[in-house]
Amino acid sequence: MRNSLLAVSLFAASAGAYAQSSVTLYGRIDAGLEYMSGVPTGVGANGQATGSTHSFRAESGDWGTSLWGLKGSEDLGGGNHAVFHLEGAFNTMNGSLGASNTLFDRYATVGISNDQYGTLLLGKELFISNGVWDFDPFGQSNWSSASLVRGRNWLHSSNNISYQSPTIHGFDVQGQYALSNATSWNGNGTTPQGRWDGIQVTYTSQLFQVRGIYDEMRNAQNGTLDDAFTASREYTAAVNVFIGQFKLQGVYQAIRTSGETAAALGSPTTLDHEWGGITWQPTTAASLIAAVYHVNGNNGAGNATIYTVGGSYNLTKRTLFDLQIATVQNSKAANFGLNANDEGDTTATGNPFPGHSQTGVYAGIQHLF
Repeated sequence: MRNSLLAVSLFAASAGAYAQSSVTLYGRIDAGLEYMSGVPTGVGANGQATGSTHSFRAESGDWGTSLWGLKGSEDLGGGNHAVFHLEGAFNTMNGSLGASNTLFDRYATVGISNDQYGTLLLGKELFISNGVWDFDPFGQSNWSSASLVRGRNWLHSSNNISYQSPTIHGFDVQGQYALSNATSWNGNGTTPQGRWDGIQVTYTSQLFQVRGIYDEMRNAQNGTLDDAFTASREYTAAVNVFIGQFKLQGVYQAIRTSGETAAALGSPTTLDHEWGGITWQPTTAASLIAAVYHVNGNNGAGNATIYTVGGSYNLTKRTLFDLQIATVQNSKAANFGLNANDEGDTTATGNPFPGHSQTGVYAGIQHLF
C-alpha cells in the first residue's frame, strides 16, 4: 500500500513539473488633451458639412491605445507549451469598451508553442497589416501611418489561423489566414467570401531590420477586392536603421484593388503610400521624433502629406509624458484628416474640406502595468 501511495505521489510530482503554468495581467492607460483645427461643422441639404471650426477635447489613446490583457502559458514538456492571449481596448475618458459589446476586441487566441518549430494560434488577432507598427516613427499613434489609408493598417480580424516561426539566423516568418466561416471553404459562389490573409518576413540584425508584408482583405459581401481602404491587396517594404542614438525608418506601401465596377470619380482604385522618419534618443528617458507621411490616389482622389514632430519623456520605466504636433496638407481633390477617418467631409467623419489643411496638438500621459 505504501509503495502504491509512493508511486502515485511521484507521478503527481512529475506531472506537476511538466504542467507548470503562468498567467500575466498587463495593460496600458493613455489619456491627454487635444486641439484640432479644420474640423467640419453644420449639416447641409446633402449631408455634407457647411462650415469649419476648431475643437479642444479630452482624448483617450492618441499616443497609444488604452488596453488591458491576459497572457498565459502552460509547460507541456518536450519544449511544448499551451498558450493563450486575451486583450481588449477601452476608452480612458469614459471607461467604455473599444468595440461595443466586445470585451476582447484585439486578441482572443489559444494555441500551441514549440521552442524549435514556432507558435500556432486560433482566434481573433490584430490583422497582419499591423506589422508596420515596428517601422512607424510614431508607432501607429492616432496621427501616423494609419491616417492616410483611413485605418487600413490597424484593423483586427476574426476566425484566424496564424503561425509565427522562431528566429533562425536573423529571419522570422509570420502567416495569417482568417476564414470567412461560409458554408463552404470561403464561399461557394453565392455565399460571401470575406477572407483576410497575409504573410510577413523579417530580417533583424544589430545595425538594421527589414520587413516585407503581403496581405489582402476581401469584401465580406461579394468576396472581391473593390475598395482601396477596406477591401484590397497591400504590398509593404519597410526598413529600420540603428545608428547610435538615432533610428531611421522608411516604408513604401502599394495598395491595389481588382474586380471593381465603375468606381466614382474621387474613389481611388490604387494608393501609393510612403513615409519616413527619425527618432533621436539623447538619454534613456527622452526621445524626439520627426516624420513625414504621404499618400497618392488615382482616379482623381488626389494626394495628402502629414508633417509631424513630437516625443516622449519617461518619468519611470512605466510612466511617460508625450507630445505630438501635426498638420495634414491636402491637394485640391483630397480631404484626408489627421485621424484615420472614413471618406467624406461631414461632421461624422471629421475630415477637412477638400484641398484644406488640418492641424492638431496633443499632450498626454501614459502608464503601463
